[in-house]
Amino acid sequence: MFVGIEGGGTTFVCGHGTGPHDLAGVHTIPTTTPDETLAAVGDWITACLADGIEPSAIGVASFGPLDLDPTSPTHGTITATPKPGWQGTDVPGHLRTRFGLPVAIDTDVNGAAVAEARWGSLRGGGPGVYLTVGTGVGGGVVVAGRPLRGLLHPEMGHLLVRRHPLDDAPGSCPFHGDCVEGLASGTALRARFGRDGVDVSGADLELARTLLGSYLGQVVAIVTLTMAPRRIVLGGGVAAMDGLLDEVRRVAVDLLAGAVPHPRITDGARDYVVRPALGGHAGLIGALALAADARASTSGRDPDTDATTDVVTDATGRHPT
Repeated sequence: MFVGIEGGGTTFVCGHGTGPHDLAGVHTIPTTTPDETLAAVGDWITACLADGIEPSAIGVASFGPLDLDPTSPTHGTITATPKPGWQGTDVPGHLRTRFGLPVAIDTDVNGAAVAEARWGSLRGGGPGVYLTVGTGVGGGVVVAGRPLRGLLHPEMGHLLVRRHPLDDAPGSCPFHGDCVEGLASGTALRARFGRDGVDVSGADLELARTLLGSYLGQVVAIVTLTMAPRRIVLGGGVAAMDGLLDEVRRVAVDLLAGAVPHPRITDGARDYVVRPALGGHAGLIGALALAADARASTSGRDPDTDATTDVVTDATGRHPT
């Protein structure tokens, strides 16, 4: 049994289990200050312990950027985040000190990518990419089921994209202004329309879909040309906007213009850019996977052979499209 925590810019979502088949106890906590939020997370874990839940490890899939260098003295801390007050917060250290359990941490999108590779839309081998569009924009890459890391971790939300001719709003990213996060995130939508992405309607919806389709389609094209993943999952609350997935596919296929002559793309990308099979809980389930990996590493087991391997599909047996 493991505890998973998905740390987002708006909410922290907690749950326990070993994967999508037994995820339980899901609880949402508003993201306020680090002290208040992590105290509430700790209180939830304490309540689980009182109810007889006995986790052997904790996994955290968190917004970032994060210091993921295991040799770094600040490993696991949140670094240059635009989230006020959270820079320098040591989320795993807080939990490790309070509960004395192994704690693993990775980015929320890396966690979601690992979960989709183990149980969902990225299963089947080969590199895969999970893009999330919510409060911010991010991307996680899995290769052989493991998250890709280098100097830091991928920051696809800061890719610089061409502005759409209809877009004259200032970008919301504090670092770059009009990178994809500054133009296509939930934060950018609220600044432009005064509403969250799923609440935009009428003429605003048509414009939002056109703009976001352009920016996210560019990201899909860039990722395709640089990483050649077998599949890209588009998740996050904003990505659920009516008609957006099809617009992203259309723009990406047009931009690639046959340069990647594979039928998965040239036939309209319906089996290439897909929804998460694990729905809105991909990040949380990924946190459970991170906890399982942490536990396995302390006991010398291979987490990939220990993991439950039920594949999550839709009612037809296909990956969600």
